Amino acid sequence: MKNIFLAFVLLTSTTFFAQTDVRIYDIIDAVSANRIKNDISTLANFGTRNTFSDTVSNTRGIGAARRWIKSEFENISKDCKNCLNVFYQKDFVTTEMGSRIPKDAWVVNVVAIQKGTKYPNRYIIMSGDIDSRASDTMDFTTDAPGANDNASGMAGTIEAARVLSKYQFENSIIYVGLSGEEQGLFGGGGLAKYAKEKGWEVIGILNNDMIGNIKGVDGIISNTDFRIFSEPVPATETDRERQMRRFYGGEVDGISRQLARYIHKNVKTYMPEMNPMMIYRLDRFGRGGHHRPFNDAGFAGIRIMEAHENYTQQHQDIRTENGIEYGDVLEHVNFDYAKKLTAVNAINLASIAWAPPAPKEVKIGGIVEASAKFEWSKVDGATAYKIYWRDTTSPTWDHSRLVGDINEFTLEGIVIDNYFFGVSAVGANGFESPVVFPNAILR
Repeated sequence: MKNIFLAFVLLTSTTFFAQTDVRIYDIIDAVSANRIKNDISTLANFGTRNTFSDTVSNTRGIGAARRWIKSEFENISKDCKNCLNVFYQKDFVTTEMGSRIPKDAWVVNVVAIQKGTKYPNRYIIMSGDIDSRASDTMDFTTDAPGANDNASGMAGTIEAARVLSKYQFENSIIYVGLSGEEQGLFGGGGLAKYAKEKGWEVIGILNNDMIGNIKGVDGIISNTDFRIFSEPVPATETDRERQMRRFYGGEVDGISRQLARYIHKNVKTYMPEMNPMMIYRLDRFGRGGHHRPFNDAGFAGIRIMEAHENYTQQHQDIRTENGIEYGDVLEHVNFDYAKKLTAVNAINLASIAWAPPAPKEVKIGGIVEASAKFEWSKVDGATAYKIYWRDTTSPTWDHSRLVGDINEFTLEGIVIDNYFFGVSAVGANGFESPVVFPNAILR
């Protein structure tokens, strides 16, 4: 009988709880490639958006760009009866703070907050970068349209705000344009510090940096592949947490990696034509993005970007050499692809914003037994919980079991040594939190 039960559990658990919400498909359909094209064009036409470029002109430089972004967020807010709180968040940087700072200046972020109805202090964030650069990052006068890097991510963030502002969510959503990325991730660092000071509970940040190119320098052309970069474990983990990982596992199960898995699963559910590639690395080799300062502060954060880059179109003065056209100009951006990756962000922002909080504590036990035991802290708004497990070598949660509004459960016949496990909270609407890897041991 026990073997029959185990076979039934394994058979039924390989398919995730059958839950889709028509609103997610509506969100996908509402994202507009034309609006994204117009926004990228507007940003590129400011000439340069170098962090240290002109702040007075209304037609050129980063000042004009950030004022335009703020006005777009404000227009969106008017359309949704002032549902967005739009403001500048800024920090002063000096030449002593880094080798890429040519002069003292303000690094100004443009923030738009859509407050949640039930958990207003819990925030899921989507970011794009305002600034661009020429070949020499210290050169703040040469044209640097930055159409893909990173007008595409900024335009996607604005478009996500347009679409999602039509809905109400239980958790808060932040749409933000970050500055100072090319000079050392100063905008993200400033906002992460601001979040700490304000006591925000940051669920995670989806950093979008280059979401518009489909023709790679590797010769591959794809409008369906994209990458999700995530660090394995938080940089802020304690020595005790590090020691526990050595004996209990979890080397690839930090909060950012769980956020990446959440996005992967959601895309496979609602946008199966897309190919999300989970990259087990904080960012591209030796390089950085604006999710990293949030990771440094202990928050979950990932980078969403194109899979096939063309380096002749990044950080380059506009020119032609040996028949090769250099420069990050509009002609190289695929707006339909940018629309797809914007939709990837929007459906995950919505799913997380509609979900209850994740359990803060998940205990696991079952040493030298033919079963795995779990206890977890119940959360407000959850009507059920889901236990996930996977082979220790699998990148994704491949098995699951939905259980009721309880705080403990035993998976009979599942040997704890052979799998990794996690627990998520599920709301009455079917949306669920990111998975929480066990963080305590049942004695």
